[in-house]
Amino acid sequence: MSGSAEGPAPDPYTPANGSTSYRVEHYDLTLDYKLASNRLSGRAVLTMTAQRELHELELDLRGLRTTKVTSDTVRVRSFKDRGGKLVIGFRHPVPDDAEFRLDIRYEGNPEPISGTWGEVGWEELTDGVIVAGQPTGAPSWFPCNDHPSRKARYRFTVTTDAGYRAICNGVLVSRIAKSSRTTWVYEQAEPMATYLATVQIGRYELVALNDPAQPAVGLPSHALPRDPAQPVPQYAAVPPSLAPAARVSLARNHEMMTAFEQHFGPYPFPQYLVVVTDDELEIPLEAQTLSIIGRNHLDQDWKAQRLIAHELAHQWFGNAVTAARWQDIWLHEGFACYAEWIWSEAGGSTTADAHALSTHQRLAREPQDLAIGDPGAPDMFDDRVYKRGALALHALRKAAGDDAFFGLLRSWSGEYRFGSVTTPNFLALAARTLQGVDAEALLAPWLFAEELPAL
Repeated sequence: MSGSAEGPAPDPYTPANGSTSYRVEHYDLTLDYKLASNRLSGRAVLTMTAQRELHELELDLRGLRTTKVTSDTVRVRSFKDRGGKLVIGFRHPVPDDAEFRLDIRYEGNPEPISGTWGEVGWEELTDGVIVAGQPTGAPSWFPCNDHPSRKARYRFTVTTDAGYRAICNGVLVSRIAKSSRTTWVYEQAEPMATYLATVQIGRYELVALNDPAQPAVGLPSHALPRDPAQPVPQYAAVPPSLAPAARVSLARNHEMMTAFEQHFGPYPFPQYLVVVTDDELEIPLEAQTLSIIGRNHLDQDWKAQRLIAHELAHQWFGNAVTAARWQDIWLHEGFACYAEWIWSEAGGSTTADAHALSTHQRLAREPQDLAIGDPGAPDMFDDRVYKRGALALHALRKAAGDDAFFGLLRSWSGEYRFGSVTTPNFLALAARTLQGVDAEALLAPWLFAEELPAL
């Protein structure tokens, strides 16, 4: 926290968010949402572990009003909303390492959180809802320990207007329709950072994105283990009027998936979903097990296809393997940007060498005042972090050779799957696995010097 009795914030890039004094192991979120009035009534049952003795704790929650806090494991003394925090006091200290639960009721009209990176969080579409949580938007719709290193499992129960589909992370386990309301229940079994949690609501129908050579995969209705011998089930959730365009624009997703599994290792989750909004979006969005694109991204040209590939790659780099601190955002964006070039190469288009050359020429004309290994909070989503991160990986690939380099990426996504990582973790793994290459010396000028190295 920022100077409170809770102790220091876990990340200087987002000093107002997150706590080191406890972990949330599981979020059970029950949401009732009325579209016409943008009214949200929520219940969050959090299973938690103290990481020191707790007299009180703070959860991130902004713009919504807490109405009740109870527990069946500890005695709650007080609660209050204060400056974007839900502060909960205990009658007796919660011992270090104790597991406990909090049951929190809250309500209000959710809206995006404005800050350094624009508006993030819960946002109304023309006819529905979009949640874009990166990096600090999660508190706009549920109480949480909002930091990427604080991963947890989730269950989402969302009730909303009939005729609309609610989409959350993970696998749909039930759908119950009652007159004018429908309830959707999702399980996100794999650990997930708070900023990746999402709710999408719209007049969506589900379309299977299968390889025509493969048998059709039924649309998901309940959780089933995925047969690893079968292709990853892929779907698009689209407004009916956009379904034909989505089928065309996403027709090569199965090829992208195959290429990325070959280069990065097995896909980390049971299925993959692309949500296509009826609104135009400035940029696509990532969330665990799914991505969100606007109707303006439905195209077969390189500009659209590279974005579709970029968001898919985040399932490995960003979602399954997540930076433990925001300064290492290049481990997400540099890797996903490089995946665009890998797809271009695998798909029979421009080579990674050619992409690297043109990107280097462009970056050489831009200001040389950013170290992407610690770019600072205002610049962590600067395009140079993305592109220079991709160039750093390409330089490593050229030095190590394809077999060793892609072996490193598969080891990275395998050894740290569902975990939190830092740049030193990557450098250490590269040092162990790449023979005859001083990865740290090679990558240091790309990551920590402001001046662009020669390609």
